[in-house]
Amino acid sequence: MDAQKVDMFIMSNSKYFDGFQLMAIKQQLLDLDEDKWTRIQVLQLKDPTVSLIVSLLAGSLGIDRFLIGDIGLGVGKLLTCGGAGIWTIVDWFLIMSATKEKNLQRLQEALVF
Repeated sequence: MDAQKVDMFIMSNSKYFDGFQLMAIKQQLLDLDEDKWTRIQVLQLKDPTVSLIVSLLAGSLGIDRFLIGDIGLGVGKLLTCGGAGIWTIVDWFLIMSATKEKNLQRLQEALVF
């Protein structure tokens, strides 16, 4: 793949991934076929900052987990009122990294298919 396209993708989407993952992502994109590039460009990634804001405002209802695609954890959080508040507070610290992990999973799925 064209290195300039890959660099533009990395620059515009670096906030969606952890810093230590960027070099591996760049290498995978460089090895990618051109026909899969459109699938990568239209990939919908979740913003970790938005996830944190939603977690702060409505985390006890599990909406933050629903937002990133963790349906089971979202239902569990909803039914337990955020684990009596404890799970909600823990998620304030974990939701950004969980969002970045989900984004990496989405990218890996798009690269494989």
